Amino acid sequence: MGHMSEDRTKERVASTAWWPKWEQELSEYINTCARCQKANRKHGKNYVLLQHIEEPKHPWETINMDWVTGLVPGGKEKFTSCLIIVDRFRKSMRCLPCHKEDTAMDTDLLFWNNIISTCGVPKIIISDREPKFTSEFWTNLYDMLGTKISFSTAYHPQTDGLAERMIQTMDEILDNSVPMAWNIRTMKVTPMTGLPFYQKSNWLITQVSTLPQEKHLPW
Repeated sequence: MGHMSEDRTKERVASTAWWPKWEQELSEYINTCARCQKANRKHGKNYVLLQHIEEPKHPWETINMDWVTGLVPGGKEKFTSCLIIVDRFRKSMRCLPCHKEDTAMDTDLLFWNNIISTCGVPKIIISDREPKFTSEFWTNLYDMLGTKISFSTAYHPQTDGLAERMIQTMDEILDNSVPMAWNIRTMKVTPMTGLPFYQKSNWLITQVSTLPQEKHLPW
C-alpha cells in the first residue's frame, strides 16, 4: 500500500518473503524509485554545486576582503577594527585600521586610497555578506569600474577562507608582539633627512634596480 519509508517497506517485506541479499537490493530499489523521487517532499537544505574560484594571473587581480572587529581602542585615532585585504596571487595581506561605525562610503575611501591608488582596480573581490559590502553604493561603484563582487554563501565560509586564515595569523602576531595600544604604529612620524641607506652606510648607490617591494605592482 503506497511507497512508504525504507524501514517500513523492509518490515512489510520481511513478514512475507525472503531471498539472498534482499535488504541490499530493496534499499537500492527504494533509493532509485522514480515515483518516490518525484512525489516525496524534501525537508533538507537545497545544495548547489561548488563553484571553482579562478586563480589570478597577476598581482592584485583577485582579492579577498574581511573584517577584524572588537579590537581594544587606543592611540590618537581610537581604531577598533581592521579591514583585511589579501592578494590571492601573492598571498600577501594588508591591514587597514578603521572604525566599526564606518559607513560604506568610508570603507570605499579607505580601500581606494590604500589599494586602488597603488595597486590598481581588482577584477574580482571576494567577501562575506557584510552590509557594507552589499550596500547599493558599494556594488554600483564597482559595477561601473568593471569589478566583479563575489559573496560567500551562507554556511560555506570556505569561499573566503584565505582571508579567514590570514586573520588568524594576524591575531597570533598581535597577541605575541604588539602592545595593547596596537594602532600606535599608524601615527605619522617626521621622516629623517636623506636616504636611510646613506644614513647607515654613509655612501650612495648610483644605480638602483627594481626594489623587492615594487615587484608586486601590476605594471
